[in-house]
Amino acid sequence: MRRLNRLILSLVSLALGAVLAGCSMNHTVKDDYPQYLQNNIGASKLPKTGLSATYELTPATATHKYEFRSAMAGYANNWVIEFGELLDATLRSQDVQQAFAKLDKRAPSDPPALLVFDLASYTFEGFSAHVDLNVTIQRPGAKPVVKNYKQTGVSQGGKMFWAGVFGMKNAIQQSTKNALDKIMASLLADLNAMSPAGQSLQKSISNS
Repeated sequence: MRRLNRLILSLVSLALGAVLAGCSMNHTVKDDYPQYLQNNIGASKLPKTGLSATYELTPATATHKYEFRSAMAGYANNWVIEFGELLDATLRSQDVQQAFAKLDKRAPSDPPALLVFDLASYTFEGFSAHVDLNVTIQRPGAKPVVKNYKQTGVSQGGKMFWAGVFGMKNAIQQSTKNALDKIMASLLADLNAMSPAGQSLQKSISNS
């Protein structure tokens, strides 16, 4: 009996090692995130601004990559989150675009962007996305203003528990989108507070 137990334990250990070392599967969250945003148009409920603006991501934000494993979805599954890709897709999404009079990504030949996004940290822990994002508001003739936004997305514990690997990507997308929606709502409110209806900021941008 002891030999049998030792044999079973050895086989289980070997199988677990094979799963963790040789059968690891990478799941890239960004691939269908734009489609996820498209499927959830109207869910953001963002405030409006009359501001026309350009934006850019810092190099570190644009190339950001975060990876983690979840016991609920199986440790053989490695989840890859490239936050810059998710943020850029969010800024180009219909909900965010409709919140601005106009919002374009800055081209290399354009004047400095009004909004510069710089990620301080992104984690997915405790069933939720945690985003710490700095936004620099650059205005011609004025000192840049740096705003820090920290938000936690809606918890996805139930979805992760019941749906496992099949619901994990959706859980990451939903919690990340929720955190970004909260950040964008706060940013838009700050922009409106700095310039009622976006008029003076819009004028300074158009004259730059």
